[in-house]
Amino acid sequence: MKSMRLSMAAMLIALTAIGAAIKVPALIGSVALDSFPALFAAVLFGGYGGAAVAAIGHLLSALLGGLPLGPLHLLIAVEMAFLAFVFSSLYQRGRHWLAGILFVLGNAFAAPLPFIFLMGQAFYLAIVPSLFIGSVINAVIAYIAIPRLVKFVGPALAEAGGEQ
Repeated sequence: MKSMRLSMAAMLIALTAIGAAIKVPALIGSVALDSFPALFAAVLFGGYGGAAVAAIGHLLSALLGGLPLGPLHLLIAVEMAFLAFVFSSLYQRGRHWLAGILFVLGNAFAAPLPFIFLMGQAFYLAIVPSLFIGSVINAVIAYIAIPRLVKFVGPALAEAGGEQ
């Protein structure tokens, strides 16, 4: 990865730390505004870059939140990486609204499904409303920011493409 791209990815991961400080009230776990930088990275860098920012960003957010779910945050990081990859794939194909809808539904309803087996149905039912609200807010922020930021960041990254 070129140094400009690596620097931009590091800044987006750091932005997840800022988003991690903005919490959505939740009965269980930590729901924060930390996903929109990963969605931006998914558009800017493609599926793998977005997945890396999503996974590392979630782990950073969870660490700053006190790791309320312990090692289960590794599973959530993998899920976030997958969601960012899917988002990128659909967004790059021009399916912008479908990408956002699948992100919200995947993050709010599908990603916590394994926790039914690990922690019970009550945990799932308690976390889904907060995850849904947080996912919608993250997606809205991303959809407002992405077109504006790509205008500025995209050309700079394209220019830096020749750097060694």
